Amino acid sequence: MVSTKGAAISLFSGAGGLDLGAEQAGFHVRAAVEHNRDAAVTMEKNFPGLASPVIQRDILDTSTDEILEAAGLRNGERPALLLGGPPCTPFSKSGFWLEWKRSGLDPDASLLQEYTRVLREARPHAFVLENVYALTYNNKASRPALVRLLTEIDEAGYSFTIGILHAANYGVPQARPRLFIVGAPKGEPTPTLPEPTHGGKWERRAVGNAAKPFVTAAEALDGLVCDPEPEETLRGQYAPLLAGIPPGGNYLHYTAERGHPDPLFEWRSRYWSFLLKLDPHKPSPTIQAQPGPNVGPFHWENRRLRVAEIKRLFTFPDEFELVGTRASKQAQLGNSVPPLLARQVFEHVKKFLPESTV
Repeated sequence: MVSTKGAAISLFSGAGGLDLGAEQAGFHVRAAVEHNRDAAVTMEKNFPGLASPVIQRDILDTSTDEILEAAGLRNGERPALLLGGPPCTPFSKSGFWLEWKRSGLDPDASLLQEYTRVLREARPHAFVLENVYALTYNNKASRPALVRLLTEIDEAGYSFTIGILHAANYGVPQARPRLFIVGAPKGEPTPTLPEPTHGGKWERRAVGNAAKPFVTAAEALDGLVCDPEPEETLRGQYAPLLAGIPPGGNYLHYTAERGHPDPLFEWRSRYWSFLLKLDPHKPSPTIQAQPGPNVGPFHWENRRLRVAEIKRLFTFPDEFELVGTRASKQAQLGNSVPPLLARQVFEHVKKFLPESTV
């Protein structure tokens, strides 16, 4: 019989960035729920320890009993860990100018309640929930959703710690702030979040641990050999402009305020990632799941990033195999949690659990 010690169940698994971090920390992802076909197959290719195939179904139609059974947990056995990142579209900073997003009308917002439903019914010894940091914004979409989420965690019988972790502060070569909530049953030690291992300047502020500098994009991509991709060439009316932008710059290079002799754009008239180029001496800016045709970050060699490069900037292993089209692979990576950040969160949470569970 396979041991269920350290068993983890994963919701909204995506490509498995959070799951990979859990595995690296010594947990064993035994069951996963992921609606997207490409991401589900990606999970199955890279997580041979799954007790059953990925449950490729809407979480709304998937019972907790079915998830526990898929993990090989029976007769009231509890998982050591519940992990997951419900889709973030209702609260993502990207596109927040849309009134329906600001008003909290996106149906995906209810998926937070599916997480707390499984938390309440599965009764894991610990949980880790990840989401966009915009969920903490004090507006009419995010604030009520966060209050409801924390109330449901409390009513499920769990104490918790909540915080925003900046991926670059943990050795990830990407500036990617994410919300983490970690917890355990009331009456047991409450997990906390790990302290930063790296530091530097982010948005003109010093953050993290200054004793160890951020990992840069050049350091992350050093030694990587990968074939060119047909989609990497930027096309369209703005394509010729990319070569003139210095590393780390964006469309603002072509504004009067930056001293351009023939300004093409008004100051702050575009989103910040428009024609954004990587600076090899800094971490990558946040890499989006579904960037527009002129949305970066682009490589300092004036092209789109290749999939192998994006994997490096997210700290996925080079051998990690993604399934689907080029756009699908970008979406899977752009929606994922950097495994290196996830591993440090899970290693820290593990310290608070009884040895008998892990």
